[in-house]
Amino acid sequence: MATLKDVTAIAGIGQTAFARQLPESEKVLACRAIIAALDDAGIAASEVDAFASYTMEETDEVEVAKAIGAGDVTFFSKVGYGGGGSCATIAHLAAAVATGQAGVGVAWRSRKRGSGPRPWKNTAVQLPAPAQWTRPYGLLRPSDEIGMLARRYMHEYGATRDHLFNVALACRNRANQNPDAMMYERPLTRDMYMTSRWISDPLCLFDNCLETDGALACVIVSAERARDCRQKPVYIHSVAQGLPAQHHGMVNYWNDDPLTGPAWTAARQLWKQADFGPDDVHVAQIYDAFTPLIPLSLEGYGFCGRGEGAAFTEGGALESGGRLPINTGGGGLSEAYVHGFNLINEGVKQLRGVSTAQVPDAATCLVTAGEGVPTSAVLLRS
Repeated sequence: MATLKDVTAIAGIGQTAFARQLPESEKVLACRAIIAALDDAGIAASEVDAFASYTMEETDEVEVAKAIGAGDVTFFSKVGYGGGGSCATIAHLAAAVATGQAGVGVAWRSRKRGSGPRPWKNTAVQLPAPAQWTRPYGLLRPSDEIGMLARRYMHEYGATRDHLFNVALACRNRANQNPDAMMYERPLTRDMYMTSRWISDPLCLFDNCLETDGALACVIVSAERARDCRQKPVYIHSVAQGLPAQHHGMVNYWNDDPLTGPAWTAARQLWKQADFGPDDVHVAQIYDAFTPLIPLSLEGYGFCGRGEGAAFTEGGALESGGRLPINTGGGGLSEAYVHGFNLINEGVKQLRGVSTAQVPDAATCLVTAGEGVPTSAVLLRS
């Protein structure tokens, strides 16, 4: 069976500054991140012939292609479900390059979530059929929906707020090492966490991701070409998307087990195509819009058993030098929240050996997209 295993690579990455408010438009930010990624790879914009982004992306490939000076474009796609689509953009471009549909692909996400409106304020789009069973009863925001899952998880498996703090602290500690992170040099203590304001019980302020303006991009080419590019190639070893049967976004009402989310479906496909398993992953970049997504994802991707994700966080397991260092740039909780794209770029940095919180001799990295919604994941190797 033909696979995408190691036949393509990420050759370049780029990003803008991250802040609560940036003056540039999303289009300008997108183009700057893309040009930076192409320069990182040493590839001219005129060679770009493929694009992939999110359905929620406000800048489209037509305008971006013109603005950066791309040539004829022969492949373009967009992936739905917000942060669930991050790694799928890589998967789509890897497939396009591997099958000869394109030669140089660019994936990107540009967002002004910090200075822009909050999505749930647009009441005109708040009541698709599934939401009619949740919105009128108070589940208006993603934090409300994940808060419900978190409470169910705590009830069933004995997880506590201290376990969620372990997640928040690990991400903040890594951001404190990263000058590009919004939370650089802003430490987090247990007392700060435990006394912070509630957002949606049991989630407090520090259980929620940042609100960020910024953009990121990466460049995908064949493995053969990547070896001749400017930077050390990072190979796309395995990719997967996951939409479980009878799924209901965020809350999973119709599943036999609401806590068995899309990560489980994506993981089965991801590991089936890989030459290594969870025990061989040196570092992970796990989607962290909310702290409970980390223990749920640890279970879904096979790092521990069902109900063991909270306990997995104990004893500094997620910290540098721990059992599984995660989100080494700070993640969505403490570096920036751009629908998970910074996790992809951080994975590349780790395997190049240039992260601000470098895991010694890291050669394999798992990157995941949003748990709780139709999702995606990618295994990278050096």
